[in-house]
Amino acid sequence: MLKGKVALVTGAGHGIGRAHALELAGHGATVVVNDLGSSVSGEGNGRDADRVVDIIRERGATAIADYGDVGDEAQAEAMVARAFDEFGRLDIVVNNAGIVRDRAIWNMSVEDFDLVVRVHLRGSWLVSRAAATRWRADAKASGAPVYGRIINTTSGAGLQGNFGQSNYSPAKAAIAALTQTLSLELASIGVTVNAISPVAATRLASGVVGQGAVVESDERADGAFDPLDPALAAPVVAWLAAPQSGHISGQVLRVTGEYLALMQGWEPLVKTFNGRKYWDATTLGAVTATEFFRTRAPGVRAGS
Repeated sequence: MLKGKVALVTGAGHGIGRAHALELAGHGATVVVNDLGSSVSGEGNGRDADRVVDIIRERGATAIADYGDVGDEAQAEAMVARAFDEFGRLDIVVNNAGIVRDRAIWNMSVEDFDLVVRVHLRGSWLVSRAAATRWRADAKASGAPVYGRIINTTSGAGLQGNFGQSNYSPAKAAIAALTQTLSLELASIGVTVNAISPVAATRLASGVVGQGAVVESDERADGAFDPLDPALAAPVVAWLAAPQSGHISGQVLRVTGEYLALMQGWEPLVKTFNGRKYWDATTLGAVTATEFFRTRAPGVRAGS
């Protein structure tokens, strides 16, 4: 399905990203396996990426490791350039790298906010920009569309919010908006841009889903279906990366256990009209009292 294609997967040393890299390689893609080598935050050591590359090669496919920091402009540019230098092309970008620093807002430091936004949002933007710049140049040079796929990673926290994640949730919400915007900007050169919203038991999510020891999906014994398997979203990524999904762009797909859902963004739920007059703040409560507002806190009524 992906024979001859070259993919870059960020944050692919373990968990969901590792499953993506293995799935893409299993369908014939050559994979640049990115996972952080080292950083000021103490994240990463590079060995995870090496292990994934070894697995891919043992299975007869081609892969190289990259240890760049997606949040660093020069390193993001370099990892994309490396794909072109090593293989002559880059067709697929999977922006998966991420970290968490969970705390309620009154306990969260500015550093923890900035770091999470830097990796998730800035990192996705930097890698996408590096690829998009090259793809656009190729399209202008040839006068024809290119083959390009960007697949971003959002989350339920980004779509609905989550207590203790006032850094992570906005970053993931912004990635959904980034996906829609890039789908518009890159459509004319043939590039599709979509996002997945996976649910899985990973090191990143251990404090949220409350799982025990994390086991990589490719190391699990065959058996019953696991609704938190990190590999559940990988076939969706491979499909979005493939030629047959070229008509799909600007979409968010949520993968939860056995369910695949097409998500819909901010659309009007209820409308009311004021007959070409300015709204009056003193009467808005009566206008909207019946069905307009919903509270997020169970048992709490509007105005109480």
